[in-house]
Amino acid sequence: LHTPMYFFLTQLSCLDICYLSVIIPTILENLMVGTVSISKTRCAMQMFFFLFFGVAECFLLAAMSLDRYFAICYPLHYTIIMNSRVCRSLVAGTYICGTAVGLVHTLITFSSPLCGSAINHFFCEIQPFLDLLCGNTFPSEIQVIVVAVFAILSPFLLIIYSYIRIISTILQMASAESQQKAFSTCSSHLLVVTLFYGTAGSMYLRPKYSYCASVDKFLSLSYSVVTPLLNPVIYSLRNKEVKGALRKKWR
Repeated sequence: LHTPMYFFLTQLSCLDICYLSVIIPTILENLMVGTVSISKTRCAMQMFFFLFFGVAECFLLAAMSLDRYFAICYPLHYTIIMNSRVCRSLVAGTYICGTAVGLVHTLITFSSPLCGSAINHFFCEIQPFLDLLCGNTFPSEIQVIVVAVFAILSPFLLIIYSYIRIISTILQMASAESQQKAFSTCSSHLLVVTLFYGTAGSMYLRPKYSYCASVDKFLSLSYSVVTPLLNPVIYSLRNKEVKGALRKKWR
């Protein structure tokens, strides 16, 4: 399993664990203890780490699509193109983008004065938090859209381009067995991308007047809790190499 695909998969697993750790403890505290308050500092930290891990995962999924693109479209040059230095640089870039977006967005958001103290959500989500800001929130809304375009739409367009090239290459293969094998290596990643970007894009890439508290909570729950929980099932139980390695370890 010491290949670029599984190196990126390891990073995705770490991001999902950290991503869940930002939100799940607060939800469990609210449900089990009955605590429904959070300090401003803790809320800012929660928003920062939520953005950091979320944006990093967006760019990591784009890096994984590049890996599949080179593996299928340039198989003879794959090991040279996707060497260990390139893989580490791509992962480092995802964390740098996540840190920059999380830090800048959190500092700008929490530097504005607050006129409310009750968030209609189960964690410090960006959109519900904007309702607490005083005065004109239009600059903050524009900021959210800019961040969404950079962190969600840009990687998604790169993924779309990669899969257009991948599908065109697969369709040119003469053997049906080769086509099936190539599609199977991309199916798990494509399913994760659809779940993650579909719900996250529905949350952030739409006008504010269309917001609904109940719908927003459902979408947030989908991409922040449900999708990371499904990723191990999607990638492990449907993967022959992972199942083979688990059986070997068990023996």
